[in-house]
Amino acid sequence: MPKQQSQPQKARDQKEATAKQGLNIPPSGALDFVSLGALIHRLDPGIIPFRKATECHIHVSGGEFNVAANLSDCFRMKTAIASAMVDYPIGDLIAERVRAMGVTPFYKHFKHDGVNGPNMATVYSDQGHGVRAPVVFYNRCNEAAAQLKPGDFVWKDIFAGGVRWFHSGGIFAALSATTPEVIIDGMQAAKAAGAIVSFDLNYRAKLWNISGGHERAVAVLDRIVKNVDVLVGNEEDLQLGLGIPGPEVTAKSKLDPSAFESMMGNVRKKHPQIKVVATTLREVHSTNHHSWSAVAWMNGQMYQAPTMELDVIDRVGGGDGYAAGFFYGLLAGESPEEAVRLGWAHGALITTFPGDTTMATLEQVKALAKGGSARIQR
Repeated sequence: MPKQQSQPQKARDQKEATAKQGLNIPPSGALDFVSLGALIHRLDPGIIPFRKATECHIHVSGGEFNVAANLSDCFRMKTAIASAMVDYPIGDLIAERVRAMGVTPFYKHFKHDGVNGPNMATVYSDQGHGVRAPVVFYNRCNEAAAQLKPGDFVWKDIFAGGVRWFHSGGIFAALSATTPEVIIDGMQAAKAAGAIVSFDLNYRAKLWNISGGHERAVAVLDRIVKNVDVLVGNEEDLQLGLGIPGPEVTAKSKLDPSAFESMMGNVRKKHPQIKVVATTLREVHSTNHHSWSAVAWMNGQMYQAPTMELDVIDRVGGGDGYAAGFFYGLLAGESPEEAVRLGWAHGALITTFPGDTTMATLEQVKALAKGGSARIQR
């Protein structure tokens, strides 16, 4: 039986882990984690392409929401989402799934006119199969979340009981002229409340192309990232989102972190306050077979997870799964190595479920992070 740590030893270990992280995370708060972003519903016909589909599953999602949902449902943390909500049946469906994941909602409500909206956005995404890749497209016409503006959320009230971590992302930032201002407003309030601030660059050219293009994206994201402690994004996100030069070295494969690591100097040069940058590493052999790893640059050091071979059911949400597990490790005072492994394990597990959010348990994540296998559990 493993020997339990004494409280003084546990405190010393957490202090050492915090020093390695370079982060000053509040030890407690009424909310462990608050996300700001758009809620969407994803229609999924499984392996059937939409042009031949006769039925769909509905998944509630959102790049920012997924992290809060995963942290609540799997990692048992107190989380919340600040978002737009339309008072019509699709909004009711989404709100029900938010409650089911245990996430506290803070909504700006909109009335639907019965014809044109405003709407809760729809994402269409089949799963693909084998040599046929998944296909993703959107209907974000007259989206309620794009109409959010500073002042729609009273951050002082939301953070009144204390908040440990605040998160948003590049998908929400790309939706309109006002959503970046909402993000900056929330980040500044979170910083004032003592929280760590994270941002997932999640660069989506389709979204930025209809709202000013790459030049505007770099200008907008630069203003946002000035408020950020923890950044999520791969080499392409860093180049396109932050407008920094590409890697100085050529990666041997998609699983080689050297190109990512070589960009950290330029990231820090442009944004010296950044303490952590994290991303997944994925080599796609076919739609259903991926090689999977993850990496984080923390306080000047690189940490990488092992490589795992994945049999994928639905790849959507794997990156958000990594972010959730990684953030959990940091919030729980784990070492940087352990935080990366927890994120890596959780992101891997999410690809074995349909939908964008977790169906894993904390025990499954910890077992896989320690090198567990897929042998039957009796």
